[in-house]
Order: sequence, then C-alpha cells, then structure tokens
Amino acid sequence: MSTNNPHSPTDGFHFPGPGVLDRALTLVRFLRAQCPWDAEQTPTSLIPHLLEEAHEVVDAIREGSPEGLASELGDLLLNVAFQVVLGEEEGRFGASQVYGALERKMIRRHPHLFGEAEEREGWETLKARERAGEEGVLSGLAKGLDPLTKAHRMQERVAGVGFDWEDYRGARDKVSEELAEVEGALSAGDAAAVEEELGDLLFAVVNLTRLTGVHSTTALDRANRKFHRRFEALEALARQRGISLEEAGLEVLDGLWEEVKAAQ
Repeated sequence: MSTNNPHSPTDGFHFPGPGVLDRALTLVRFLRAQCPWDAEQTPTSLIPHLLEEAHEVVDAIREGSPEGLASELGDLLLNVAFQVVLGEEEGRFGASQVYGALERKMIRRHPHLFGEAEEREGWETLKARERAGEEGVLSGLAKGLDPLTKAHRMQERVAGVGFDWEDYRGARDKVSEELAEVEGALSAGDAAAVEEELGDLLFAVVNLTRLTGVHSTTALDRANRKFHRRFEALEALARQRGISLEEAGLEVLDGLWEEVKAAQ
C-alpha cells in the first residue's frame, strides 16, 4: 500500500511484500501458545540464541553454501520474530513499529532515492547529521562489539564528521610511527608502555585497512583461515615424514612451512 506522496519521509513509503515476516510472527505466536519451552522465553533468555544464530549466518556466508545460508537465515529470522512477539506481548512495541522505524530510517539515509536530495551523501555523514545535537559522535555503539570491529566502527563514525586521513597514505605513515613507538617501549623494557603502544599500533592498522576499502574483521578472518589451512598441511607433511612437531625445532618447522606455502 503506497501513499499519495510515496517519496515523503514523513508520510512513509510502503513497499508491498509477500508477508514473510507476518508468517514468522504467526509461527512464534503458535509456539508460545503450544510449547512450554517457547512460552518460558524472555528477551534476555534468547540473547545467547540470537548471537549464536548471527554467527552461524556468518559461517554459512563464508562457506559459500546457499542451502546452509538459507537455513541459518531462517533460524535468525525466527529469533528476530521472537523478539518482536515478546515486545507485543509486553505492550512495548509491535511489528508495525519495528518496520516503521526501519522504513523511516532508510528513507532519511537515502534521501537521493526518495526525492529529498539530488546527490548521494556518505552513510556516516548522514548518520552524523542525525546524531547532531542529540548525542556524541561515538555514542550508541553496541557494547558487545569485539574490539576489532569497535575500532573500525569508531573510525567510520569520526570519518563521518571529517576527522579522517585524505587517503590510506596518512594511515600507512601512522602505522610506521606506531611501530617505532612499540620498538621504543620494548627497548625500554616498560611492560605497561608496550601494551599501550601495541594497542595504538593495532588501532592504526585497523585504520589503514579501512582506508583501503577492506573491513578489518574480514581481512583477519581470511588470514586466520589461511594460517589454519597451511598449518594443517604442515602437520600432514610432518606426519608423512615421521617428524615430531614438539621435537623438530623452529628451523625444521619453518622449512616445512615454506614447502607448504610454495605448494599452495
């Protein structure tokens, strides 16, 4: 159902759909009425399941399995629907409020698509304008973010108000500067300073990664998987040659590692 002025953020812009969310909500309401376990759940009790399902969706994306991803997205949808139904039951909000908030936010952040602006603006710039006068630039970040993602998000936030390098070169030079400070702290034997400077170095590397157009968590996950794959190959090669990893020593292990890298 559309309004007379579908491009107005105040009136709303209603996209027709097959009602999949409605079916998910109906399913949860049925489960709440018929299943003792589902009936006992609260928004808080479902947090571990919500987090687990989100991680399983990410795993399915990285594994490249369409069937697995469809299944995991279904599980995540169930958890989202569960939270909406619980909100309805407690009289805090309903599905229309959830979707309405989403719809209005997307219209505000895509004014060029809804006739409110001629040119597209950056996502973080638009969000910074929304927050102006209401909260600090770094307010409202999810408390459960892992440190790597939080660093990336903080840097995106401040970039939205112009506090950023012009390009990756400035961030690259900052990495070199921080690395030198780590070396200085190590030479001084100051454990507290080493920890602080290593943190600054990691933060700078995240910034460099962001300015190249790559997300730090994606890059690190790829490196983790590559290391995992190569070390498993190293173990297999060592078993094949009757080499004990615990007794081989670094020189032998490094030689096996180089063989694995060359083969892959």
